[in-house]
Amino acid sequence: MSQESTLPAPYIVVLGSLNMDLVLKVPHAPAAGETLLGRSIHHIPGGKGGNQAVACARQGARVSLIGCIGADADGEALRTALQDDGIDTDALRTDAGQPTGTALVMVEDSGQNRIVVIAGANASLQIDEATLGPQLASADFLVTQFETPMAEVVRGMALAQKAGCKVLLNPSPMQPFDAALWPLIDTLVVNEVEAGALAGRAVATASEAAEAGAALRRRGVARVIVTLGGAGAVAIDADGARHHPAPQVQVVDTTAAGDTFLGVVGVALASKSSLDDAVALGIRAAALCVTRPGAQPSIPTRDEVLRSPVAPTWTDL
Repeated sequence: MSQESTLPAPYIVVLGSLNMDLVLKVPHAPAAGETLLGRSIHHIPGGKGGNQAVACARQGARVSLIGCIGADADGEALRTALQDDGIDTDALRTDAGQPTGTALVMVEDSGQNRIVVIAGANASLQIDEATLGPQLASADFLVTQFETPMAEVVRGMALAQKAGCKVLLNPSPMQPFDAALWPLIDTLVVNEVEAGALAGRAVATASEAAEAGAALRRRGVARVIVTLGGAGAVAIDADGARHHPAPQVQVVDTTAAGDTFLGVVGVALASKSSLDDAVALGIRAAALCVTRPGAQPSIPTRDEVLRSPVAPTWTDL
């Protein structure tokens, strides 16, 4: 029996958004004033919180989700989808005064996507400290993003610190946040745009990502990962920076690729993998995700990731 099989499953608490994605397949994004004939439309469970929870669950973690939905058919469909993945939804609130969050996702033939999010009930999210505190006390990570009210994200991160739970933050969509939050973050996952905005410098190459990541670490973050799309990711910690290239794949839809990467990295770190091994596994999962359409339907299981091509060897920067 392998060591991995004898270890208890990691426990991840996700604080985040839930959306029903309206996915439009189009030849290309319409120009201003242009009317375009689309190819198809689908309703698919999504939202960064939901996606990241599903990604963690499909890697074998126990997952609890803190979120808010509307009292409507979309909300019930999202709840059911989460439960089908074995995710604990006991802390999922329902706001009868708001519709469930919605995301309009326009996917071009190239696989590139453009997304508009209507927060809906996500804006009503409120943390129940009496419930969340004990959950965090036994959790390996609190995973959170910025698609829910910042005040609740801050409360969640502060509770995690008090409970001794590490925080994995994906500050997306990007917005300013209080400098006091930096030391609360164990692992920060940002794309090149977010890294550039936070570090105050352009990030277009692996070397620039390493410089930005080092600057962000100086603010108190233990580990920084800058994702670079098809160019892979850069991992930055106390040992320096390493560039992890990505395998070349045929891109169908990039929706949920970042959330897949984050979920896989979080579970790997919670399972005591090194940062480099976690990032390499996350890249394999994201590369598999982009070959499939949709958000949550495209997120691979652990077995699928382990059967996928191994990512190229990383290099020191």
